[in-house]
Amino acid sequence: MSEQAIALKAKKVAEVAEHLKGSTAAVVVNPRGLTVAESNDLRSQLRQEGVLLEVIKNKVMVRAAEEAGYAEMNDLFAGPTAVAFSKDDAVAPAKVLKKFADNTEALEIKGGVIDGTIVSVDEINKYASLPSFDGLLGQLMAEFQYPIRSFAYAVKALQEKKEAEEGESAAAAE
Repeated sequence: MSEQAIALKAKKVAEVAEHLKGSTAAVVVNPRGLTVAESNDLRSQLRQEGVLLEVIKNKVMVRAAEEAGYAEMNDLFAGPTAVAFSKDDAVAPAKVLKKFADNTEALEIKGGVIDGTIVSVDEINKYASLPSFDGLLGQLMAEFQYPIRSFAYAVKALQEKKEAEEGESAAAAE
């Protein structure tokens, strides 16, 4: 193997290792059996969520995982391997891949890394059932608004009661 080829492989390993280190989620899948149309559809769905899907040689993945500190993942790199990397939303790749795998038997989720922790297929499926970040933020905001809304209703009820009492005492005075 030429020095140039070795340098290119080393560059690719470093690039993939950086993707692993810099991502909040990296989900490993076996895309064997996907048609070109299905593959393009999957990539499009992932891209809409800010997720990069890349088909990577197993030897490169093994070396990159070791360099990134995820050597325990090496069992996942057998057969065709593609990895969905997300820098922002740890749940997005799990959601899209789970939904796609449920509708397409050809896609197999193998495992991955979420927030620096190596996770199994079952854990990825649990993450896939979580609301998105925006959904969780909306739920949190609703929880913050609840006490304020309750207080406002109580103040309004007191005001209405006071107005009703004043109306009754004005009617009694006449």
